[in-house]
Amino acid sequence: MGIKKAKAEYISVGIVAQNRRANFDYEIEERYTAGIELSGTEVKSLRQGHANINEAYGIEKGGEIYISNMFIAEYANKGYSSHSEKRDRKLLLTKKEIREIIGSLSKKGTTLVAIKLFFNDRGRAKLEVGLGRGKKLYDKRESIKERDWSRDKQRILVQAKYR
Repeated sequence: MGIKKAKAEYISVGIVAQNRRANFDYEIEERYTAGIELSGTEVKSLRQGHANINEAYGIEKGGEIYISNMFIAEYANKGYSSHSEKRDRKLLLTKKEIREIIGSLSKKGTTLVAIKLFFNDRGRAKLEVGLGRGKKLYDKRESIKERDWSRDKQRILVQAKYR
C-alpha cells in the first residue's frame, strides 16, 4: 500500500517543478504557457510534487507540439492502471502559437525548452515553455559575471546604507 499524505502536503496552486538551468544554458527569446494532456494518475503524482523537467524539450509530431523526456513519477496508490514515467505528452496551445513554434523549431539552433511546471489559480496543470537558442561558453561566462556583479553591488549598497 502507498504512503498517505496529509491534505496540506498536496500542491493545489503553485510551482511543481522548475528548470533553473534553462536560463543559464539557453537565451530564451519567446515564452508560452501551455496546458498539458495528462492522465489521472499523472495529475495525482504532480499534486504530490513528483516531477522533473530539467531534461524536457519540445518536439513536433504531425502538426502538434509534444513535450518529451518530462519525468512524472508513478503514483503510489495507483491501483490497476498507471502511466509510463517519460512518455511524450501533448501540449495544448492555440493554432497560432503552434504555427509560430513549428516555424521557429525549423530554424537551426532553436529548441523548445520546459521552464516551469505549475498549477494555475483554477487548479489546472500548466507548463511554461520557451523558444531558446543555446548559449556558447563565453555567453555563460558573461552571465556569471553579471550575476556576481549584481550580488556584489547589492552588498556594497547595504554596507553603504549602514555607515
